[in-house]
Amino acid sequence: MYRFIQLLSMFLLALQLVYAQAPVITGAARTAEYLHLLKNKRVALLVNQTATIGNTHLVDSLLKLQVRIQKIFSPEHGFRGDADAGEKVDNSVDQRTGLPIVSLYGKHRKANAADLRDVDILIYDIQDVGARFYTYISSLQELMESAAENSIPLIVLDRPNPNGHYVDGPVLDTAFRSFVGMQPIPLVHGMTVGEYARMLNGEKWLKNGLQCKLTVIPCLRYNHHTFYELPVKPSPNLPNMASIYLYPSTCLFEGTLLSLGRGTDKPFQVFGSPLFPKDLYTFTPRSMPGAKEPPLKNQPCYGFDLSGDAQSVLQQTGYQLQLKWIIQAYQLYPQKDKFFTPFFNKLAGNSTLMQQIKDGKSEQEIRQSWEPALSGFKKIRAKYLLYPAAQ
Repeated sequence: MYRFIQLLSMFLLALQLVYAQAPVITGAARTAEYLHLLKNKRVALLVNQTATIGNTHLVDSLLKLQVRIQKIFSPEHGFRGDADAGEKVDNSVDQRTGLPIVSLYGKHRKANAADLRDVDILIYDIQDVGARFYTYISSLQELMESAAENSIPLIVLDRPNPNGHYVDGPVLDTAFRSFVGMQPIPLVHGMTVGEYARMLNGEKWLKNGLQCKLTVIPCLRYNHHTFYELPVKPSPNLPNMASIYLYPSTCLFEGTLLSLGRGTDKPFQVFGSPLFPKDLYTFTPRSMPGAKEPPLKNQPCYGFDLSGDAQSVLQQTGYQLQLKWIIQAYQLYPQKDKFFTPFFNKLAGNSTLMQQIKDGKSEQEIRQSWEPALSGFKKIRAKYLLYPAAQ
C-alpha cells in the first residue's frame, strides 16, 4: 500500500511539474516592490546573464529607470556567463554600459570595504538550480557577509528553483566545507535563493554569526511544485532542462576520472570512459566554448546517454537524487583504485559516500544513512520557505 501511495504521489508531482506551467513573475520583474529602496542610492549588483526582466538585462532595465548603478559584481562564469567552470575571470568594463565589473571569483571572492566604499545598497539576482555544489549560493553567502560587515542592506530578487520540488542527499559534514559546499545542507536543498538567504541569516550561519539587513522580493505565481523552464541557460554546461534535472546526480562524476559530457552537446547528460566496453554509447569530448579543456578531450568515450525531453528525464530521476549511475560506473570501471579523485568528497560533502560505493553498499542502504540529518534539515528549511513546498 505504501508503495502504491508513493507511486501515486510521484505521478501527481510529475503532472504538476510537466504540465502545470504557471506564468511565474520573478522578483526582478516586480520593480514596484523595490525601486523605492533604490531611490537616491548608489547601487551595486551581483548578477550574471540570468538577471533579466523579460528579454532585457536587469542592469539595462534599472538604468532606464534612472537607478544610479555604481558597479557590477560577477560570479563564477563571469557577467555574461560564458567562462569555463573554475576559469579565472578578470575585472573589466561592460562595453554596453561602461560600468566597471568586479569579479568575485577566484582569489577575490568576497567584496571588501574598498569595493563597497561608494555603494549604499546591494542587489543579488542570479538563477540557481538547487544543488549544494552549484556555487552561486556560495557567492550569495559571501555577499551577505560583505553586506553585514560593511552595514550595507542587501536585496535578493528571487527566482524559481527548477529542482525545488525535492530535498535529498547527504547533509554536508562541516569538516568538508569548501566553495562547492559551505553549509550543513543536503546535496539537493529544495530552496530558492531567497529562501536560502533567509536561512543563512536566520540560523546565523554567516561568518561570526553576523546577520545582514536582508530584503527578499519573492516570485509571484510560484510554488515548489511549479514547472519552470529557465529562459536563459544558467551556466555554459547546463544548456537545457534535461541537463538541469540531471545535474544534481551526474555532477558527482566531476569527482571521478570519467567524462560527464563536457565538450559535447550533452553536458551532464552522458557519462563514460575510454576504459568502458566499446559496445556502449560513444561520444568524444572536444574543446568548445564553455569547455575549452574538457576531461578526456579528444578521447573516444563509451558509456551511457541519459538525455531526453524534460518529462522523460524527470521520470528517469524518479524525482529524487539518483546514485545508481555513479554506482554502476564504479562497478564497470576496471581500475577501481583510480576511479575517484579527492574532489569527490568535496562534492559529496563527506568521505562516507565514496567508501559506501567502494564497499558495495546498495542505493537503499546509502539513502538510509542520510537520516536523521536529512529530516532534521527539512525541519529547519520549513521555517524559511516563502512558497508552498513539495515536501
